[in-house]
Amino acid sequence: MRAYVSTASPWVTGAVLSAARIAVGFLFGCHGAASLFGVLGGAHGTDGGTVAFGLWPGWWAAVIQLTAGGLVTLGLFTRPAALLCSGSMAYAYATVHLPDGPFPLLNGGEPAAVYAWAFAAIAAAGPGDWALDRLLGRTGSVAGEADGHASAGTPVAR
Repeated sequence: MRAYVSTASPWVTGAVLSAARIAVGFLFGCHGAASLFGVLGGAHGTDGGTVAFGLWPGWWAAVIQLTAGGLVTLGLFTRPAALLCSGSMAYAYATVHLPDGPFPLLNGGEPAAVYAWAFAAIAAAGPGDWALDRLLGRTGSVAGEADGHASAGTPVAR
């Protein structure tokens, strides 16, 4: 029996990947801006303030959030930036939330877990069609596809 990769057109696939990448990267970058500059409500737990310069791991996490989140939003160096974001959130989950139990809804780690998996998916799938990486010819939209488009209705073996 044959299964099909997708019935969506390549344009829709690229657009959805791009929209998801832009939204996730932008929101992640906003967390970094809040922690570094005290905007958007400031750093978590500081009553609108910032994270102290060089403080481990908070300040470094904020730098990753702002810079790598910005790169993901722009679609520039998307895969390595998304992998860095994913790893930073996995680290945050493991060191801050996991000691309070394994379940994200109970240990307050749901945002860290969701960001870690969302960025892992972006790193695997690529930036989508609306990305600076695409304009520069750096990478395709879908892992393993040279032109960045999965063929609609392409059969795959199971």
